[in-house]
Amino acid sequence: MRVQRSFRLTRSEDFKRVRRYGKSFAHPLVTLVTQASDESGLRVGIVAGRTLGSAVKRNRAKRLLREAMRTLLPSLAAGWDLLLIARPPLVASDLFEVREALLTLLRRAELVFPADAV
Repeated sequence: MRVQRSFRLTRSEDFKRVRRYGKSFAHPLVTLVTQASDESGLRVGIVAGRTLGSAVKRNRAKRLLREAMRTLLPSLAAGWDLLLIARPPLVASDLFEVREALLTLLRRAELVFPADAV
């Protein structure tokens, strides 16, 4: 199952807004930027810059982040826009490490429901 389009940040203006006004949480594998949204749902944007390497590596990083986020979506608070920015060590990581990194960041941002957190 893919992350549905309704759960994604797609417009350039949205990425810029979250990046400029959001709160940032850092981890060696990924940076999380959060901002409260006017919409009732949760939207996620993923960025993998050229510092990661070739297009193959950037696409792998985005796939890893999407899949790790997909498993966490049901336990997240609604009404937020999230931006996930991949860092170079992410390329060499596996899905379990990426999921744990995201869970750590989401807990620090207080976006995970405590009872549902795995």
